[in-house]
Amino acid sequence: MAACALAPAVTYAAENPIRGNIRVVIGSTSTGGDTYQAAAIITEALAKKIDTNIKVDAVGFSAGYQALERVPSGNTLMIFHDQAYLGYLYGQKGYEDPFEKWNIGPSFAINPGNGYLVSKNSPYKNMDEILNAAGNGKTVRVAIQPGGVSEIGYTAMKNAVRLAYPGQEDNLVALNTDSQSDKNQALFDGLADVINGSVQANEQYTRLPADDQKAMNFVWLTAKASTIGQANPNGMGETSRDQLMQYASGLGVNIPMDADNDFTFDKEFFFLYNKRMSPEAIKFLDNALAEVFADGEVQETLKKSFFIPNFRTSAEAQQHLKAKSDSYAKIINSLHK
Repeated sequence: MAACALAPAVTYAAENPIRGNIRVVIGSTSTGGDTYQAAAIITEALAKKIDTNIKVDAVGFSAGYQALERVPSGNTLMIFHDQAYLGYLYGQKGYEDPFEKWNIGPSFAINPGNGYLVSKNSPYKNMDEILNAAGNGKTVRVAIQPGGVSEIGYTAMKNAVRLAYPGQEDNLVALNTDSQSDKNQALFDGLADVINGSVQANEQYTRLPADDQKAMNFVWLTAKASTIGQANPNGMGETSRDQLMQYASGLGVNIPMDADNDFTFDKEFFFLYNKRMSPEAIKFLDNALAEVFADGEVQETLKKSFFIPNFRTSAEAQQHLKAKSDSYAKIINSLHK
């Protein structure tokens, strides 16, 4: 998507240390998923603010990393989410420690709608039935993208089975896919029993009649209930926030992490910069995005697409996400014992 600034931004244009158009690569190959949607919203607002053409390319994390590494000028930026560090923590090929490899740029949104779905004609109507089926010897196939937000939720499911039915957790089997469209197709074709998805990308399928091959139901949203509670009350599409709350931990769903705590995960979106990008360019983009959020319009646009506005400057995002990475590293290690 190309976001073209029509309104004048004379001051920003004059002060912009990044000369020429900007390409933003994203860590997804799908133009129908939440990463592309979030990137399109924030880059359109940024383009108007700095009077620069910005194009979003859905190239996936590997090609995105290669493109980002080649261009230190700031003319190529990247937008990704927690998978940037989760892929590294899971030891997935192609992932390096993002806090060492890149400069962490500003964060700008949370997707409270990251979750899991089943077909409407599935024998499983909720997470309890899924976990109990696996615990009682049934093979349950879960379509995920390895090394990321998909997998950490899947790992949490396996751990919940292990806690309730020791030794039966391997009945939950990962079906490794790539983009959201691949996960959807796996469900359509009957290759997966459960898929990772999102409110933004999958709510439309939950409105289909049960006899439609593409009809789905949500069974779990990984975000904290307090995060979902900040979303637009209208929710997404024809599904209200209150309807979606029933899939949150502690309300309609319980995925135990240990004897005392349930597992939750807020999916956050942020920029990544080439390590050699100048401090002037980083400061310029920090200030521009701060003003975008100060204007207030982008918050409303994000909320309409069921995102939670979540702006942090580069330094603040670096500190927050590193602490989050360290916290989930402990969880991943615990779940894999």
